[in-house]
Amino acid sequence: MGRKDKRWILQRKKDLYYQLAKKNKYRSRAVYKLLQLNEKFRIIKEGDVVVDLGCAPGGWLQAVRSIVGERGFVVGVDLQSVKPLGYDNVITIRGDMTKRETLGKILSHLPSKADVVISDASPNITGVWDVDHSRSVELTTVALILATKLLKEGGNFVVKVFQGNLFNDYVDLVRNYFKKVYISKPRASRESSAEVYVIGKRFLGKTFDMNIDSPVLTLVKECPLCKGELEKEGEERNRYKSRGVKLTVEGGRGLLIKKIKEMRRTG
Repeated sequence: MGRKDKRWILQRKKDLYYQLAKKNKYRSRAVYKLLQLNEKFRIIKEGDVVVDLGCAPGGWLQAVRSIVGERGFVVGVDLQSVKPLGYDNVITIRGDMTKRETLGKILSHLPSKADVVISDASPNITGVWDVDHSRSVELTTVALILATKLLKEGGNFVVKVFQGNLFNDYVDLVRNYFKKVYISKPRASRESSAEVYVIGKRFLGKTFDMNIDSPVLTLVKECPLCKGELEKEGEERNRYKSRGVKLTVEGGRGLLIKKIKEMRRTG
């Protein structure tokens, strides 16, 4: 073990939230970040249905279960296996949240549309800041896309994002789908960390639009989940084209899905 590793271990042992997590048998100090965010913004309440994207090692699952209680329901998703919490109303799925089959598994387990979608996921850190920031925004954009598919209208969203040149663009993207959007860094976040949390309150019920003019969306166009969205839009476009219906993208905002919905209602 190198000096840097030893120094990191010593610093962690002196950390207040690390000590509290150990004392209270939480799986990570990140529990306190979610509890502090929830105290400030009232994101999750008793009885809620919650989806946790990137849930390993299970700290946020523990925090959510302590809030929703026996009447709530919690689904966690991660690439890694997560040790069961021992509650009947908390389940975990091992899977890649960028793939459509994982979305299908989540939906199959939910008793209803989710009240809240949360994500404390981080990309694999390379140490190259531009790369790490871009990967963070890519991951959080996938989380946003999933949130628009999982949330009931009026639901809430919380996601961790690394600050950088695309951060404001990401926040602007979130504003398309939620009535109120907040940015917060809880006390439990380390001062040296570039992480902040974006909170979306009251989901507007809008379908995610891959045609919005945003530099953020260029990061996710090769994502299997997002490619599926583009293919679906192409199929819809061809279907209406064959019926002699002209679809356009106005103002760079991509109103294709909105137009299709209007046509379905009138047709």
